Amino acid sequence: MEEYSYPIDVDWTTEEIIDVVDFFEAIEKADEKGIIASELKDKYRKFKVVVPGKAQEKALFREFKENSDLEAYSAVKMLKDADDSDVIKI
Repeated sequence: MEEYSYPIDVDWTTEEIIDVVDFFEAIEKADEKGIIASELKDKYRKFKVVVPGKAQEKALFREFKENSDLEAYSAVKMLKDADDSDVIKI
């Protein structure tokens, strides 16, 4: 796994930072070898608890893409039509 800089907010708690970083690490996994949809859904659900707004989500996705060249939005979009056992690969 490559080392990326993750977009975080200094106002988040340690647990919230962990949930956001876990989600972005799952996006890396989806890019490198694929991830089971149910695992990514769980990490995205936790991410959305920390980042409920679409505007902030888009800003974080954009910052992550600038740092890693990985597109979190495409993985999340694939989740909408995926069964829990499907593999998400971006």
